[in-house]
Amino acid sequence: MKVAFVGDHETPFVRRTLDELRALVVARGHDVLDGSATPVLPDDVQLVFNSTSADEPRPNYLRQRPSQLVCTLVEARAPQESVSRAAYRVLVKTMSNLLVYAVTDADPPASFMMTPELGNQELAHDAQHAARIADKALALAGARWVIDNDVVADLPEHLWQGDDHVRSMQRVGRELDGLGLLPTVLPLEDLLSERDRRVLMKVFGITQLSYGNLSTRRDASSFWMTGRGVDKSSLHDVGRHVLLVTGLDADAGRVRVSVPPGTDARARVSVDAVEHAMLYRDFPRIGAILHVHAWLPGIDSTRQSWPCGSVELAQETLDLVARQPDPANAVIGLVNHGITATGPDLDTIFARIASRLERRVPMA
Repeated sequence: MKVAFVGDHETPFVRRTLDELRALVVARGHDVLDGSATPVLPDDVQLVFNSTSADEPRPNYLRQRPSQLVCTLVEARAPQESVSRAAYRVLVKTMSNLLVYAVTDADPPASFMMTPELGNQELAHDAQHAARIADKALALAGARWVIDNDVVADLPEHLWQGDDHVRSMQRVGRELDGLGLLPTVLPLEDLLSERDRRVLMKVFGITQLSYGNLSTRRDASSFWMTGRGVDKSSLHDVGRHVLLVTGLDADAGRVRVSVPPGTDARARVSVDAVEHAMLYRDFPRIGAILHVHAWLPGIDSTRQSWPCGSVELAQETLDLVARQPDPANAVIGLVNHGITATGPDLDTIFARIASRLERRVPMA
């Protein structure tokens, strides 16, 4: 694996951590590249360690493809607001897959590792601090992504306004919002410069940030699913808020999406489409899937926090659902992330779990 180090701000603590990370990466047999601020990295770089200021965070790279994983390190003073909120702001502004937010003036000092899925993990500033970061970043960088879309304007006209399946998605999306289970959409214009918004749009194919997703089987070979980053409480437009997935090529890292003519060319289906496609394929009795950033006590959970859109997360989810007493009516946890629930339809899933959902996700 090729690993690059870039950055524009290194405190003594961050510099020491980066030196340890370089040594660990080399010791594990990977190639290390050192870049300058705002480099264009080679296309075959899989992992980028970025260092920047917590007060003025920057990406410091021009990512060539979405599957280049970026781990940003910052040192910050203990924030007046919650650490999670302060760290997430830095994660978004640096467009990172993994953030290490070091608070060295805390008692005791610690780092908080955060992912875009809102998962977080506290790391003690001990002898294993850098090793834990390296373990996580290298594992995630080796994931196989299935997030590219082949968007084809061939949706039959009678589906341009949706169908009963789409209307069930709209209804359950509003009900989830009523329970406070849809994290607030973050307005990118308040967080990113116009240039950075363009880069974010190009890399991730999103125009806003919102979490969770809904899908429902339409027939044996297709399913409706929410769009990437859209507000699930306001699913109006077929081809933008809700899209029809009609094919999966995991080896090529692509899903096929059918949309009406004239659809916004930027529209993309949720990155979890690979997971849902594999569940529908292997379990014909599953009629719908709901994913929210919430929890149910006592459920089985995945063990590794793989990134959304990866074959590894999809396969681990698939294996865990298969081990449930009834895979077609199951609820499983995604570590540091949330739950995935299956059922005959979305209304049944929601009725089964709504009263028991906990908004706080336990962190491994």
